[in-house]
Amino acid sequence: MPDPRGRLRRSLSRWADSGEAHARDLRATYAQSGDVAIAEAPLRERVSLRGTIKTVTLRPRGGVPALEAELEDGSGVIMIVWLGRRRIAGIGPGRAMRVEGRLGSVDGHTVLFNPRYELIP
Repeated sequence: MPDPRGRLRRSLSRWADSGEAHARDLRATYAQSGDVAIAEAPLRERVSLRGTIKTVTLRPRGGVPALEAELEDGSGVIMIVWLGRRRIAGIGPGRAMRVEGRLGSVDGHTVLFNPRYELIP
């Protein structure tokens, strides 16, 4: 009789490997762009980043609507926040985009407020 814990370990290992493979694919895709990797982007400096939107959430900030999106490039994840926006056409999970702006930190998270953006086909 097979050990059920062994099956669970194999399943978790395959799942972890697929997540790492996805991150490697993203790094390879966006490393060729010439933009800074998210993990290497300096705070409080103007940067140009490229990645894929992971999640999009509408979350009010100080009574003002704010559209938040997580952008990942395989090296890291940043939060992008558009203040005063409820939605932006074309912005959704899985969409590739390039953003420009000044990085900041809020509650330990790297954030880019109201960036210039370009949707990548």
